[in-house]
Order: sequence, then C-alpha cells, then structure tokens
Amino acid sequence: MDLLTVLSKVELFDGITPYELEAVAKICHQRSYQVGDSIITQGDHGDDLYVICDGFVEVLHSETPSDPSPRAIVNLGQGQIVGEMALVDRGPRSATVRAISEKTIVQVIEREDFEKLCDENYHLGYIVMRNIAADLSFKLRHQHLTNQ
Repeated sequence: MDLLTVLSKVELFDGITPYELEAVAKICHQRSYQVGDSIITQGDHGDDLYVICDGFVEVLHSETPSDPSPRAIVNLGQGQIVGEMALVDRGPRSATVRAISEKTIVQVIEREDFEKLCDENYHLGYIVMRNIAADLSFKLRHQHLTNQ
C-alpha cells in the first residue's frame, strides 16, 4: 500500500486536504524494525511521531523505571500512530513501543519538520492539533472512567 493511502486513513490527518496530505508525506522518513526491536522507550526524550505502515507494534507501560515486567496496553497496526505527544511537548516518552511483527515498517515525522510545515500552512497545523487534542481528551476521559 502506498504512503498516501496509509496517511489518508490516519485519524490524526482527518480533515486536511489532499494537497496538505502530500505535504505531510514529503516529510516522512521510512524505518523498518524486526520482532522485539524497540521503537520508542519509556522515559526517553522524543520529538518524532510514528505512523505504522506495515506490521504491528505493542505499547507497554511500566509504573517505575526498574519495573522488570511492563504491562501491555494495546497492539497497533497499519494506519495507527504512536508518539503523537512529541508533536505537542518535549516531555519524556510515556510508554515503550516495540515491533511484534517479523517486519514492521513505520513512517517517521520529526517534530522540527512538522513545525515548519505548520508554520507554512496554518490550516494543516490547526486541524492536526485539534485532532491530537480530541484524541488525548478521549483517552483521558476513558482512563478516568476505567479508574473509578
């Protein structure tokens, strides 16, 4: 499946124009991972977002840095993203993400490239940030409901 087709299915990009989607595709960089490879490590500094194009990843969370057995939160596949909080802040990664497929292919969007794109196109930046806010709001509400 080609990059534009995958990006068009990413909820983060809902509402942007085909021209804007092409601009996003131009700042993507492909990376490949094997089973067990860490893509993101909880606690590390991060400033890039990952779009899963092929394969699957597992999102893991540890309560403490020395926790030997992190808890699996979710498995994600094609068209889903990880690391989106890095586009909003420069905080530490909130979870570890590792490949669970023989060949996992992701597209990486670096924060600096994304910010430059948003400076050039305010509509794109507004839509993406609105979608990030809606997603994070949903996750916070869901977390609040499951912790009661």
